[in-house]
Amino acid sequence: MFTHESVPSNTTGQGGLLAGKKVVIQPNMSARGWITDAGSLALEGFIALEDATVVTRLKEAGAILTGSTCMSELGFGLTGDTGVQVLSAGEADIALITDTMGEARVAASTSGMFAFKPSFGIVSRYGLIGLIPSMECYGILSKNLEDIITAVRVIAGKDENDFSMPEEQLLDFNNLGLPSEKAHVIGVIRECTDMLKDREVKAFRAGLERLEKAGLAVKEINLERYNLFRVVHNVVGSVEASSSAGKYDGVRYGHRSASGKNWNDMYLNSRGESFGPLIKAYLFQGAYFQFENYPAFENACRIRRSLVQDAIDLFNDVQMLAFPTRRIVCGAAKAATINATYDAFTFTLPANITGQPSLQIPSIAEDSGDDLGLQLVSPRLQDGSLLGLGMQLLSLLQG
Repeated sequence: MFTHESVPSNTTGQGGLLAGKKVVIQPNMSARGWITDAGSLALEGFIALEDATVVTRLKEAGAILTGSTCMSELGFGLTGDTGVQVLSAGEADIALITDTMGEARVAASTSGMFAFKPSFGIVSRYGLIGLIPSMECYGILSKNLEDIITAVRVIAGKDENDFSMPEEQLLDFNNLGLPSEKAHVIGVIRECTDMLKDREVKAFRAGLERLEKAGLAVKEINLERYNLFRVVHNVVGSVEASSSAGKYDGVRYGHRSASGKNWNDMYLNSRGESFGPLIKAYLFQGAYFQFENYPAFENACRIRRSLVQDAIDLFNDVQMLAFPTRRIVCGAAKAATINATYDAFTFTLPANITGQPSLQIPSIAEDSGDDLGLQLVSPRLQDGSLLGLGMQLLSLLQG
C-alpha cells in the first residue's frame, strides 16, 4: 500500500504545528534519500538528492514523514493510487496527493474524507516532479479538516527557490477569515447539474437542502461555456505534459533500454518502454498539438484566459460555488483511457484551470444513499475564507 520510511523531524520542529502528526507523500515529491520515481518506469531507481520545499517545511513543523504511497503514473488520474487507503487504515493523519485534474478531491470523496486544493501559486512546487505545471499543485487529504488547515499554514508561503510563484502578497492562515454575509449565497452552475443522472441529482440536491437548513442560500447560475473546461484542460494539459516529459530520455536517470544498435535507437526505445499506455497516449496527443497543430493549442490558451474571466464574473452575485465532487457513473480509479479519465474529473477540472482554491467535504446529503462529495470553490487567494466557511459549515451541520 505504501513504502515505509522513517524521516525524523528536525529537533527545532518537534514542538511545531504538526508535532507528532504522521504524513505520507507521493513518490513525485522529493524527500532526500527516498525513491522518487513518480510511479513511472521513466524514473526507475531515481533517489531524491534533496528535500522539496514542502517536505522541508513539514519536517520543521514537527511532522513525521512515514512513507510514500503508490500513485498513478506521473500523477495523471488515480489509477493505482493508495493515499486514501493509508489514511483509512490509520497509518497516517495527512496525505499529500498531486492535484492535477482534481485527484486529491475525488480520492477523498470516495472515502468520506476532506481534501483541499490551494490557490495556484501559494505553495512552492520546488522539488515536485510535475506533469502539467500551470495546473497542478499539492492536494491535502485528511479525515480532519483542522489538520488540513494546519498543514496549509505550514506549507504555504513564498520560496526563493521557486521562481514560478507570483509576486502577489501571499496569504496569512494564522487567522482564518469568516465569510461575509455575501458568502452565505452559494452558487450552483446549472450546466453542471444538467449533466447528472437522476440518482446523482437526488444526492446533490439533498446536500444542497442541508446547506439551506444550515442557513446558507443556494442560487442557480449559468456558465454556458462550462463544457470548454474539459477541452481546454485536455489540449493545454497534454502539451505541457509532452514538454515536461521530454527530459526522460534514459541517459541521465531512469529506465534505459537494453535494445538498439546505437545511441539514437537506445533513446527511442527507452522512451517507448518508459511510459504506460495512458500516459503514452496523452503524450502523443500533446506532441500532436505541439508540433502538428500549434494553432489549436494557442486557441485553447486564449479560451482558457476567457474562462478564467468567466469564473471571476460568477462571483459578482455569489462568493462561493458548490459542485458535486465526483460522478457515481465514472470511476476514476479504473479509468484506462483519456476520455474515461476526463469523465471522472468533470467537476474538479475548473479549479485547476482557473487556479482557484477548492475544498472537498464529505457528503452532507441526508438519506440520499450516495456520497458524491461536496466541493466548494472560492475566488483565487480567498483560501482563508473558504476554509473558514468549511469550519463554520461543519459546526452548523454537526450542531
